[in-house]
Amino acid sequence: MDHRREELEKKRAKLAELRRQREERKRAAVQAREQQTTAGGKMDSQDINDLVNSLVGDRARSPSGQLGLAGTARQSRETLVEGRDRSISTATSIGTQIGSPDPGAATPGLVASPNPAAAAVGGMTAGPRILPDFKASSMVIFDFPPKEKIVYNKEMQTADNSWETDEKLLSEEEIERRVQEIREADEKARAAKEEEHAKREAEARSREAEIKRLTDEQRSNILESSEFATFMGQRSRVMERALDEDYDFMVDYTLASVAEADEADGERLKLAMTFHDDKVSRNRSVMDVTWSNRFPELVAAAYNRNPMAPNEPDGIVAVWNTHLRERPEFVFNAPSDVLRVSFSDFNPHIVVGGAYSGQILLWDTRAKALPVLKTPLTANGHTHPVYALKVVGSTNAHQLISASTDGLVCSWQLDMLAQPQEVIELTHPAHLRTDEVSVTCLDFADNETTAFVVGTAEGVAYQVNRYDRAGCKSGLNGFDAYRAHAAPINSLNFHPPAASDFTDLFLTTSSDWTMRLWRARTAAKPASTVPADVKPLHVFDAFDDYVYDARWSPVHPSVFASVDGTGRLALWNLNQDIELPAQSVTSGRALNKLAWDRPGRRIAAGGADGSVYIYDVGDLSTPRPDDHAKFTRVVAELAN
Repeated sequence: MDHRREELEKKRAKLAELRRQREERKRAAVQAREQQTTAGGKMDSQDINDLVNSLVGDRARSPSGQLGLAGTARQSRETLVEGRDRSISTATSIGTQIGSPDPGAATPGLVASPNPAAAAVGGMTAGPRILPDFKASSMVIFDFPPKEKIVYNKEMQTADNSWETDEKLLSEEEIERRVQEIREADEKARAAKEEEHAKREAEARSREAEIKRLTDEQRSNILESSEFATFMGQRSRVMERALDEDYDFMVDYTLASVAEADEADGERLKLAMTFHDDKVSRNRSVMDVTWSNRFPELVAAAYNRNPMAPNEPDGIVAVWNTHLRERPEFVFNAPSDVLRVSFSDFNPHIVVGGAYSGQILLWDTRAKALPVLKTPLTANGHTHPVYALKVVGSTNAHQLISASTDGLVCSWQLDMLAQPQEVIELTHPAHLRTDEVSVTCLDFADNETTAFVVGTAEGVAYQVNRYDRAGCKSGLNGFDAYRAHAAPINSLNFHPPAASDFTDLFLTTSSDWTMRLWRARTAAKPASTVPADVKPLHVFDAFDDYVYDARWSPVHPSVFASVDGTGRLALWNLNQDIELPAQSVTSGRALNKLAWDRPGRRIAAGGADGSVYIYDVGDLSTPRPDDHAKFTRVVAELAN
């Protein structure tokens, strides 16, 4: 609007300048015309008087003395005077025809009358002057303005239109009128916009007023629908994750005690969080725990049945999120107690479990709570509890190896659980009651997929070959037995591939209150053709109850953790002490299983009370440059 006002002001100034120039030109033209008219009028009057006097004087001196001529002269004079009064332009024309006040010179310029009588009179008189017959005529004088000279120079390359007439320019009243029209149009547009906005608000309020109120029955149907429950579950989990923030907002960084406390916490094993939900874990025990290698914040826990709730599912697998502490991220149901659970290393959405009924169950996090695949309860698969399973292989070729307490080892394709790909029956003729070997746990050494070691309920560990090879057949290798425990072996774990020099070391825990360190023999062929017992490298007996599980640290070569029936989580470092743990904490209830996360900073422990405890290891599992050499010396001393 300001820009338009500036343009209008410029137009007004230009219009005033043009109007002033026009007035000046008019005044100049009028003055010139008045001067020319005054001078011409005086000269014309004098010429006419001289002409009349000359004509009258000549006629008086003429010898004819005829009155007709005098009357004619008098008539001519009256006619001339009348023509002068009628139009100044006529007198000017007559003066121009006469040319000079001299009577003798003016006579040839007169026009003779074509009257025959006058001609006859002129012919009969030899000397007298012929009387001319004058006529009056009217003339129109046009005032043309002088042509303006247009001069071009280096500074001006276009014509200046300032001389144009004011007809093409707007008057001040017209400008005011147009400005007023523009203002009125803007006011109308703004009023229309405000009216439209008010109309929309009124329509919105009317729609809100027209919203139908749900009845109690309709409201209950919506709240009880599965779609509403799914929607609320997903959105509420997202909000709880966003609100989970473990940060001390009142920390004072100016105090030295803060840094000292942080350093002290880095060297101490402490409880970080506890997962427990009455809807899931009430009156249940945690049978197994495992971390996801793809999503480091997810940990899965397997639960047995709740004897106090026969209508609830017998088995449950809960996937907990470290950023969602009040409830699990996923809950999967099973028709039987779930004894083992594992994430697939090659598909982050797949969770595999082994059930007490002998079934292998497969859940998908993208599906609902029920298993998407499961093995049939037939003689082709397991019919006894599955306490051991392991996913081995590569991304393009991987299999699930499972073992049950009836000595049956099966190999499965995860996308087809109708029947196993391979079946191995483990038997040992030296057993007293039955040839079957009751498998309670198994594990593979690093980069090994054809041979593994199983722990049994008899307290003996055996090597098992999946295929025939030179010197030994597929199945149980009964010549080399890792015999030392006096009770069932509860867990078996090989050293991780973080240190390639120790991948033949493995730990076993037993209900005889001990834990033992072993060195596995080569799987190429048996050491002898007669049964021989392999001796352990070391026996850890600093326990007061059953030792349920032990796991190596994935990053430190000499560190491992163990849990027992007293609820104690012990962290061992063989470079520091081989008899007592470096750190230990007690939860109060028995701990059945434990698992390290992939970075080796946290430990998840499952308790008999149905809770999952997450412990922060801190820097206790961070290896130092000389830890590998130290552990090499420790193992050599234990072997000797």
